[in-house]
Amino acid sequence: MRILITNDDGVGASQLPNLVRWCRQLGDVTVVVPKYEQSGKSHGIELLKPYAVEQVELEPGMTVWTVDSTPADCVRFARIGLGLEYDLCISGINRGLNIGTDMVYSGTVGAALEASALGLKAVALSTTPEYYDHAWEHLDRVFDFVFGKKLLDVCDVFNINIPADPDTIRITRQGGPYYGDDYVEVSPGMYQASGKVVYEDDGDPTLDTNTALHGHISVCPVTIIKTDHRAFEALKGVTE
Repeated sequence: MRILITNDDGVGASQLPNLVRWCRQLGDVTVVVPKYEQSGKSHGIELLKPYAVEQVELEPGMTVWTVDSTPADCVRFARIGLGLEYDLCISGINRGLNIGTDMVYSGTVGAALEASALGLKAVALSTTPEYYDHAWEHLDRVFDFVFGKKLLDVCDVFNINIPADPDTIRITRQGGPYYGDDYVEVSPGMYQASGKVVYEDDGDPTLDTNTALHGHISVCPVTIIKTDHRAFEALKGVTE
């Protein structure tokens, strides 16, 4: 298996080496990650200016590519710039859950969706900040589930969230908002978003928000397609 690893936390992400070592059990690994943290960059790409790309040694025997741009651009460079084929893209492990509507902002999920747009299967991995050092320990279990249940035959992209000391693994669907923001004026004319939890538990066990926040691993199929199919069916045939 040929695996592409990327993330949105950048080349300095402390658990990146553990992910690389684990993935090497599965086959050949190429790592292309942002030079700097790119959290919240969603599916953005740079079209207006060039950006630096270089190879660096993450640790002895582990050379990676860094891209001074977004996670989606990392995937684009890995596939188009390097001209390599991959069987699977793994994006993460993100330091912070990417659940509910918040996943639309996620560079981790954006990279996985860009992989899908380029014809690859992809998995986005995230965990809570306090569990970040341990989430990789569940990769055997997570991928036994993904491969054993042949999930990637059904959907090209899965957004997987691993809470602290997880219980079961569950297939989920996207829930509502988890984080919200206030805006703080930090100096005259300068504002900064200040995050706060706005999650409300509605008791629906199928939602990724409820699943992850109740201690279960959430495995949510996602797609790059933006069409609202319910609206399309309701409006199909409507003409001028």
